[in-house]
Amino acid sequence: MVKPRSVRVSAVVGVALLAAVGCSSPAPSSGGTSGGGTVVVATAGEPDTLNPVLNFGPDGASLIFDGLVARDARNALTPALARELPQVSADGRTVTAKLREGVLFHDGSPLTAQDVVFTYQAVLDPKVDSTLRSDLDMLASVAAPDPATVVFTLKHPYAPFLQRLALGVVPGKAFAGQDVNKAEFNRRPIGTGPYRMTSWTPGDRLVLAANDRYWGGRPANPGVVVAFVADDNVRAQRMRAGEFDAAELPPKLAVGFDGPGGHRVQRVPTADYRGVMLPMGNPVLGDLAVRRALHAAVDRQAMVTGVLGGAGEPAFGPVPPSSEFAEASITGRPAADPAAATAILDAAGWTPGPDGIRARAGRKAAFTLMYPATDSLRKELALAVTADARKIGIAVNPQGLTWDAITPRMKTDALIMGYGTPYDPDFVSFKLFGSAFAGQGFFNPGSYRSATVDAALQAGRDNTDPAARRAAYATFQRQLAADVPWVFLTYLQHTYVVRDTVVGVTPRVEPHEHDVANSLWWNVHTWTRKS
Repeated sequence: MVKPRSVRVSAVVGVALLAAVGCSSPAPSSGGTSGGGTVVVATAGEPDTLNPVLNFGPDGASLIFDGLVARDARNALTPALARELPQVSADGRTVTAKLREGVLFHDGSPLTAQDVVFTYQAVLDPKVDSTLRSDLDMLASVAAPDPATVVFTLKHPYAPFLQRLALGVVPGKAFAGQDVNKAEFNRRPIGTGPYRMTSWTPGDRLVLAANDRYWGGRPANPGVVVAFVADDNVRAQRMRAGEFDAAELPPKLAVGFDGPGGHRVQRVPTADYRGVMLPMGNPVLGDLAVRRALHAAVDRQAMVTGVLGGAGEPAFGPVPPSSEFAEASITGRPAADPAAATAILDAAGWTPGPDGIRARAGRKAAFTLMYPATDSLRKELALAVTADARKIGIAVNPQGLTWDAITPRMKTDALIMGYGTPYDPDFVSFKLFGSAFAGQGFFNPGSYRSATVDAALQAGRDNTDPAARRAAYATFQRQLAADVPWVFLTYLQHTYVVRDTVVGVTPRVEPHEHDVANSLWWNVHTWTRKS
């Protein structure tokens, strides 16, 4: 879950930015479109590092780096640095990749198998502060028998292992004699991707120039600027002022760009959900009856209609309905059911007081619900939850805070959170709901523990048989629905505003993490402008 930086960038800086990168009117090409002019896109979140080993763009589409594999417009795996999809042995424990010939890093040095080995060994190195280590805990070793071959040996079969090979590859020699955690590379990266970094101004922008020697062909435009604008309203104002070619905006702010005016709104399907994380250590939320009552009380369809402006759908669990692993039995009624919620609380001994707020054994049914103050969508969801809970006698105190203030309180206070992936149910859920990760920052922050869930999640990653995996994830979803460690609210459509002159935009189903990487601009190297 990326924590957006709370930095407000002024319109004056934005104008200077556009002047600096030269967004002038392009000259038309023979094809009737033009690649001239740097593309400027805007997003709320800013990465802490640009090193894939330290969790920058681990699922690919980072613009600066390539993995052994990539994903196409349907999110299907395609060869990237590997000349064909890596081969998996019959027992599922050996994966062999043959590298594409002639690939160069941005500094002109050749890609070799040893760079791939270094990348994965760095993730596994306990001295490196990589949050990806648990993603690769099935990896026993990685070796380079020759300069063009990489062999991964697994401790056990792991069905989605090829998807883990989208991780960007770094040049091992760039870290010689350095601590990976503190290396200059983390802010001045060298990759093989379609763009090379020219500058990064924290809280302001990331400037990328086209890689003329890109193995996939020179990008159709000379460069990309990613502007970091944490405040949704400021981002919308600057988009309307003509500072950006594309920007992600909350649905309600994006609606204003529909119709004539030189813009179009792209509503992109996602696996990105929002929900209320309920910490088990909270004296009220630790009660299963309260959690189940909240699950019944929230009006998900009203949130989709009112908060999202129709750009989404009700959510009841962490596996999106579009997934082959989705468990149909957990889907409930999207409308609120206050009668059911009231019955649950009555049976558990939570009785209404004179003010309408329930209490039991002298403790009021009340809790704090945090949300990041700069995120207008999460604020509206928090207010909707507050109103629905009040109808059944539960008092919620919504608080908009900075991430620095939120983080130390996650073990005791509820939080509007967002996660989700379209790639595989093992991704995200293994860490978010596994007991081994309880209380580890944004991994299972509410310290939820279930032996049934742990066993199901482990079975889902250990098995390669699709039927066995579906059974495991069905068990996981049913148990999660019974325990209610989260009240899932909505799946989003990510909404972007794009200038009408931009050509080549290709939406695909997006994950929760989608700032510099995996946003609408995943294929920005193919974008051009109408003449």
